[in-house]
Amino acid sequence: MDRKVVLITGGSSGIGKSIGTYLTSKGFKVYGTTRNPKKYPDFDAFELLQLDVRLPESIQKTVSEIIFKEGKLDVLVNNAGVGITGPIEETPHEEILNVFDINFHGPVHVMKAVLPQMRKQGGGKVINITSIAGYMGLPYRGYYSAAKGALGILTEALNMEVKDFGISISNLAPGDFATNIAAGRYHAPVTEDSAYQKPYQKTLDLINEHVDSAGDPIQVAEKVYAIIQKRNPKIHYPVGEFTQRLSLFLKKILPDKLYEKLLLNHYKL
Repeated sequence: MDRKVVLITGGSSGIGKSIGTYLTSKGFKVYGTTRNPKKYPDFDAFELLQLDVRLPESIQKTVSEIIFKEGKLDVLVNNAGVGITGPIEETPHEEILNVFDINFHGPVHVMKAVLPQMRKQGGGKVINITSIAGYMGLPYRGYYSAAKGALGILTEALNMEVKDFGISISNLAPGDFATNIAAGRYHAPVTEDSAYQKPYQKTLDLINEHVDSAGDPIQVAEKVYAIIQKRNPKIHYPVGEFTQRLSLFLKKILPDKLYEKLLLNHYKL
């Protein structure tokens, strides 16, 4: 039986590398992407191609290369993303545009590039890696929550549009995992003259503490594998520690103000 061909954006490190390594061990043909493969000369976990999710021409070139070599593309894992923190009021607008360009518009560009091939071959799966943070507005992470939340909502709409072609679109929302995302995250500066200086600094400290004690991203890789194996995947899959998954359930059943109070208590605000 032909092995499935998988494209993973943002595959050079963190969750993307974990997914690619795990799927390779399961017999999949994996292509990962990164903006600059030359930064990873010793990378040998799977094949790493150049792709910038902000540039549709870069995406189309890489997708066409994979299809030319393999004759098909069975699974897309939209994983490339960037973090951002800061007060809503004080975050520079160019950084807001950048996070939406990478975390929302980027995955849309990649889906548009792969869907024609999936229709042609009569099926395929797209797994959008969002975040548990995308289900709620988090203080000082509002733009990150908004971009990931927008991708989650788009996933729901697109899944209905492509189901007649045998294609499924799923949203896999991780909580905190031990990756290098913090190193690449944009932090609006904490300034002494800011009205938000103390609560913002307190929130940053808590976020960093959670990243330091976060779980192994192999859990996300295992969930991706499970979704690929399903004949009719669900739309939403949260993955993370129990309290993070519980927060989604509580948001559904609690009044808004009570849920907000729980978040404020969690962040000690």
